[in-house]
Amino acid sequence: MTGQLKHVRNDSYNVVTKTHEGGRMEEIDTSHGSIGRGGTSGFVSSRHGEGTALSILRSTFGYEAFRPHQAEIVDAALAGRDVLAVMPTSAGKSICYQVPALALGGLALVVSPLISLMSDQVAALRQAGVAAACLNSALGAEERREVLSQASRGELTLLYVAPERLDDPAFLDMASRHGVALLAIDEAHCISQWGNDFRPSYQRIRSFIDALPTRPPVMALTATATRQVRDDIEASLALRDPLRVVASFDRPNLSFSVERPSSRADKNAALLEFARARADRSGIVYCMSRRAVEEVRDALCKAGLAATRYHAGLSPEERERNQEDFLFDRKTVMVATNAFGMGINKSNVSYVVHYNLPLSLENYYQEAGRAGRDGTRAECLLLYSPGDVHTAEFLLSRIQRDDLTPEQLQTMHEADEARLRQMVFYATTTDCLRSFILRYFGEEAPAYCGNCGNCLADFEEVDERTNALKILSCVARVRQHAIATNSPATGVGAGALVDILRGSRAAKVLKRGWDSLSTYGIMSEVPVPRIRAIIDELVFREYLTRSSGDFPTIELAGRGVVFMKGDKPFIMRVAKGKPRAPKRGERRTRKARNASEEMLDLTPEQAELFERLRELRLSIAREQQVPPYLIFNNATLEDMCRKRPVSAEDLLEVSGVGEKKAERYGQAFLDAIAQEA
Repeated sequence: MTGQLKHVRNDSYNVVTKTHEGGRMEEIDTSHGSIGRGGTSGFVSSRHGEGTALSILRSTFGYEAFRPHQAEIVDAALAGRDVLAVMPTSAGKSICYQVPALALGGLALVVSPLISLMSDQVAALRQAGVAAACLNSALGAEERREVLSQASRGELTLLYVAPERLDDPAFLDMASRHGVALLAIDEAHCISQWGNDFRPSYQRIRSFIDALPTRPPVMALTATATRQVRDDIEASLALRDPLRVVASFDRPNLSFSVERPSSRADKNAALLEFARARADRSGIVYCMSRRAVEEVRDALCKAGLAATRYHAGLSPEERERNQEDFLFDRKTVMVATNAFGMGINKSNVSYVVHYNLPLSLENYYQEAGRAGRDGTRAECLLLYSPGDVHTAEFLLSRIQRDDLTPEQLQTMHEADEARLRQMVFYATTTDCLRSFILRYFGEEAPAYCGNCGNCLADFEEVDERTNALKILSCVARVRQHAIATNSPATGVGAGALVDILRGSRAAKVLKRGWDSLSTYGIMSEVPVPRIRAIIDELVFREYLTRSSGDFPTIELAGRGVVFMKGDKPFIMRVAKGKPRAPKRGERRTRKARNASEEMLDLTPEQAELFERLRELRLSIAREQQVPPYLIFNNATLEDMCRKRPVSAEDLLEVSGVGEKKAERYGQAFLDAIAQEA
């Protein structure tokens, strides 16, 4: 097996032995892998006494074992092999390049798209005793020179840079002279013009690689990438026989749910009810527009919740200040546009609410994945209103790309529309939400997860054939009326369709003469949400088609005509009420159940201790002026509560407690635990 690690102990130094095909052996001297500014070896003196990648994981990061796929990725990097890894948010992508960076020694470069993401990663590494820095536009000229000098002197193990930095001749000169042990490219989907966050600067990374005297192993990592995007990444970077890893997209600790409020007032009420019940927990509310961000933030503040905001219309200074308020737990709720997306690595986010429909499942899953990054249970709620579709289509229609040909732009728009349709289907399905997401990303999934809003809802099957026929007939009548009156508009918007069916006297209905249709008012007694749900289901089953553009319209499809002529039922699952609480033992299935074994509910005594430890963490964080989750994340505090360590040695057995953190904070937490004994 190529690149398999085996540790060999030597009294004077440590080596990692790599076994290659044919039995050829190579040795890498790991004795100079510094993890601190003082040059202290991070793995010669580990508590396990072994100089392997696993020892680095344990001593530096405090984890006893690699997560799925991490070991093989680390193995490949140490063997000098390129890697393309698609792993969901919180799967531990950072460990995949941080551990080999420490094992290889030298300088590892990490390309990252956002300043906030770089800063967060560097702060976390420094807490663990790793010599790391970032080089970006937020630094002054003198600060940038100092970072470059540190890199040149060999004082840094990891250096985070924006892709634009690679265009700088001075930076290329430094990298060429000093050498690059590993090049990791985070958010690698930005390379692909078919990805959901394309950045032209990412396509120039290959030129930087080609200009280096010695080509380092290249690692491309992303949380979401279709097969087309993966192929584009591989080709754009010219990866050499890469290890290709596509991890499961399942996040067992996340609970997904969808609510479908019929009005803006109902949507606001649903959000406030949800947020109030979680007032002491950290959460993110994503909105589609700046205006929505302002309105939602104001509503949350009026309700007594500590909320702040983030969107591109704010000054850079306010965005930074608001982000820090959220990261440092001075504000519990962040209301933001997707501009807040990739830059957040806060591990103790307990919930994510989407106030509006995202443009794609890729966007939704990446943003929802900001919750529960530490492995603790978290909630993801989508508040869906049919009007969100119109807004999303309007935004998509405004996307322009000067770098694409008209044919390419058309292909991109069609792909965007297809992704939006899948997002609408997710918002309206009554099937298991987790399974829907996993199947979208090409992964097999059970029909029932036992932990999403749909699986926990009490549904009844209802034959809506009569109402479906009324809707289809109304759409057909609108078309016939348009032809008879020489109107170019043969379709009808979803909102107007509801107005016709309910007999509304709206000006638009009267102006178009729709009040003369035989179907006018034939569903006057049917609630609007029910009509909307049936329309969405008819579109989903392709009995109706919904056009794209600024003003999308609905028209009758061929399958709808066939249905109208037949006698088949139209069975829909209708929720009787709000989702029930999961029954004991029902919360997970199959592999998810195994993951939940590490996230058992705390006992009342453990929960009380958790609150005391959380207060202690906040106090230390404020004293040191760092975000609390960088001290210890929630999962680590929970493990402390279960194991109740009484000594420094015991503390090192807690997940997420490495040697440096144990040295810095261990006694304070041991004292707090002892007070509870």
